[in-house]
Amino acid sequence: MPTEIFLQSPLDMHIHFREGAMLDLVAPLSAETFAGGVIMPNLVPPVADLERLEWYTGEVRRAVGDHVFTPYMALFFRNYSEADLAAVRESIIGIKLYPEGVTTNSEGGVKSVSDAEQTMAMMQDMDIPLLVHGEVPESFVMDRESDFLPTYDELAQKFPRLKIIMEHITTAAAVKLLDRYENVHATVTLQHLLITLDDVAGGLLNPHLFCKPIAKRPEDRDALLHAALTAHPKLMFGSDSAPHPLEKKECCGCAAGVFTAPVALAMLAELFDAHDALDKLQAFVSGNAQSIYGLTPPAKTVHLVKEPCTVPAKYGDVVPIRSGGEIGWRVV
Repeated sequence: MPTEIFLQSPLDMHIHFREGAMLDLVAPLSAETFAGGVIMPNLVPPVADLERLEWYTGEVRRAVGDHVFTPYMALFFRNYSEADLAAVRESIIGIKLYPEGVTTNSEGGVKSVSDAEQTMAMMQDMDIPLLVHGEVPESFVMDRESDFLPTYDELAQKFPRLKIIMEHITTAAAVKLLDRYENVHATVTLQHLLITLDDVAGGLLNPHLFCKPIAKRPEDRDALLHAALTAHPKLMFGSDSAPHPLEKKECCGCAAGVFTAPVALAMLAELFDAHDALDKLQAFVSGNAQSIYGLTPPAKTVHLVKEPCTVPAKYGDVVPIRSGGEIGWRVV
């Protein structure tokens, strides 16, 4: 059995950095172990125009410091003009669509996907990927992703040259959709490869595992895990690491989000090793994303060894996944 692995330019294709003090805390933690990441735009106000995009890109680069890390910036979806899109095209990796009210800071999101099709048509022509939080907010919480899947069917057929990324998929049905259309791809999180709803709310409520989309059934988790362990070529790692201060998690009205970024690679190595699939980890955390997006990330080698390490109880005032527990692998 391998006792070490060298990952080349690992990428986190979906991550939340926030802004201000939280950005300063969490951005370096990702940049230590990843060569790049797709930075989510749902700030308050959202990153939805060139001026705010340029400001936030500068803030992220400042917070990352001297680490080798490329921020791939996403823009918040609204109905843009062709001139708007032309102005930002070279500065973004894609545009992130949030249905209105579906998750943290998604007020001002899209009320009707059909009303957004004019912008999508221009995105298709300009080769700008569409990143989607695919849930129907009005549906029962366990059905929100499944109820959104027909929308992916419609968009994939109506815009066959539009690169569509189903973000943080959580269901077996979404995995099947990957093989249905050439232009549909997906990210999956660490937590959705590990947990089910039972881990969140089956006993005492664990607020630090509560996220949106919510964890689903064992058969959904197993389908996601199989796709990741076999390095399905249309599936990429995207942590959806979402930091919230302790008082926003352990409270009434608990904020949605699991903070995984600092330990993600070590926990993925542990998971893939447990399933004798370490040889697939490179594709899952970098190769697939490079192929899907046509990226050439900066050169960066991350060395992991099969030695136990203890997860810090907190990073600042943010509690990570497996807080205070042990991981069987660590980053050298």
